[in-house]
Amino acid sequence: MAATRTGGVKVIVPTGALGAGIRAEHVEAGLAKGAHAIACDAGSTDSGPSYLARGVSKWARESVKRDLEVLMVASEKAGIPLLVGTCGTSGADEALHWTRDIALEVAREQGLRPKIAVLSSEQSRDAMKARRAEGRIRPLPPSAPLDDATLEACDHIVALMGPEPYIEALKAGATIVLGGRTTDTAVLAAVPIMMGAGLGAAWHAGKTAECGGVCTAVRGDGGVLIEVFEDRFEIEPLSATNRCEVQGVSAHMLYENSDPYRLFEPGGVLNVTNAVYTALDERRVRVTGSVWEPGPYTMKLEGAGAGPYQTISLVGIEDPKVLANLDLFHERLVEGLRDRIDRTFGAEAGDYDLSVRIYGWNAVSGRRLPAGTPPPPEVGVLLVITAATQELATRLSKAVNPLFFHFPLSPELPQPSYGFAFTPAEIESGQVYKFHLNHVVETRDGLELVRTEWVDLSNTPAREAEHA
Repeated sequence: MAATRTGGVKVIVPTGALGAGIRAEHVEAGLAKGAHAIACDAGSTDSGPSYLARGVSKWARESVKRDLEVLMVASEKAGIPLLVGTCGTSGADEALHWTRDIALEVAREQGLRPKIAVLSSEQSRDAMKARRAEGRIRPLPPSAPLDDATLEACDHIVALMGPEPYIEALKAGATIVLGGRTTDTAVLAAVPIMMGAGLGAAWHAGKTAECGGVCTAVRGDGGVLIEVFEDRFEIEPLSATNRCEVQGVSAHMLYENSDPYRLFEPGGVLNVTNAVYTALDERRVRVTGSVWEPGPYTMKLEGAGAGPYQTISLVGIEDPKVLANLDLFHERLVEGLRDRIDRTFGAEAGDYDLSVRIYGWNAVSGRRLPAGTPPPPEVGVLLVITAATQELATRLSKAVNPLFFHFPLSPELPQPSYGFAFTPAEIESGQVYKFHLNHVVETRDGLELVRTEWVDLSNTPAREAEHA
C-alpha cells in the first residue's frame, strides 16, 4: 500500500486516551473521509506511578468498554485496523490483559470477529539486571546510573515501544492491535510509516495528534483526522463545529517536551526546526519541512514500586489573622506538629514525613508568594503524614489532631476552631508509590524486547465466539 495512491494516509485519532470519551458521530465523520486506520493512546505517566506499580487502569472499566465498543464496531464495519497504545494507563501486562479481556467481551456482545495482536513490553527485573551489567542501560537526566537495588524496588518495569511491533502485527493480519507501553507518537505514526508516508511527516503528525483534540481550537470537542504524505501532513478536527489553527498545531511540539524543535523517539529524533505551518482553510492546517533523523535504537524504561503509607486530614480557615500571615502560620504549624509527634512517639515514629499544603495560597507550587500579595478570603489546609505502615500514619495523624484543628497563629491568641471537612478527621489514603526508572535501554531494533500474543476470532463460529 503506497501513501501516494489517491492521497495521503488518513488516520482517525478519536481521543487522547481510551476511556476519556469518544463520540460515534466523530468516528463516522473520519470514516466518511476515507480513513485507513483508527489509532489512539490509552495512557501515560501523567497520573503518577501508582498505576504502573499496581498494574491497574486509571479509567473506569465502563468508560474503556464504551470507547472500545464505538471503535471496534467502526473498525470492523469499515474494514480498517484499530491500534491502541499503552493499554490500561501504564501498559503493564496486567493492564494490557485487562484491556484485551474487555475487547473480547465487546466482540462477543457485538458479534465481531477481530484478529487481535497483543503486544507486551513489560520487562523482568532479572533481564534488566543483565542489560545493566552489559552496559546497555544509561540514565536520562537528572537520574543517576542504575543499580540492581533500584531495579529490585520496581514492581513493574515497561519499555516504551516504537511503531515496529504494530507494523509487524498488521502485516501478520491483525485487525486490532492492543499495545503495552508505547510512546504516544509511535502508535499514531505506525500505519502511515507502514503505508509509505514520509518518516518526518508521520512522526510529526503523530506528535501533533497524540492528545486527540487538544491541538484543536475547542479542546473538548472530539478528536482529529491526520492525513500523512511523503513530504507533509494535514490535520483537521473530526467535529464539524471545531477547527485546527496554526498556533494550536505548532504549539503541541511543546506538550510534555522541553525542546520545541526536537523530539526523541525510539530509533531517532524528530526535527521540526524548519517546519512550516499553513492554514489551508478555517478548519485544516498543513505542515511541511519535518525531518526524521535516524539514530541508535533505544527504548525508554519506566519502573515504579510501592512505598510507605499516607493518612490525610483537611481543615478550612477563614480566620483573618491567619489569612494575613499564611507563610508564618505554615512554618509555626509544621514546627508544632513535628514537635508533638517527636515528643509523643520518639523513635517509634521512624522515618516519617509530614507536610502541610495550603490550598488557595501556594499548595501547587510550594513557593513563597511575593510580598504584598493580598490574603485570600479562605484557604484549605491539607495535612499529609507518611509513615512505614497505614496504622502508624493514622496514629501519628490522630496524635496531632487537636493541634491541627485548633492551632493559633500566636500562643497569646484565643484558641481557634477551624472548619474540618470530614469526620472521622483522618482519611487513610493508602500506599504511596514512586517512579524508580528514568533510563533508556539499547536494543538491536524495535522488536527485541516485545512479545506478541494472538487472539484470533476471525474464523470462529458464532457460538464459539460467544464463549471466547
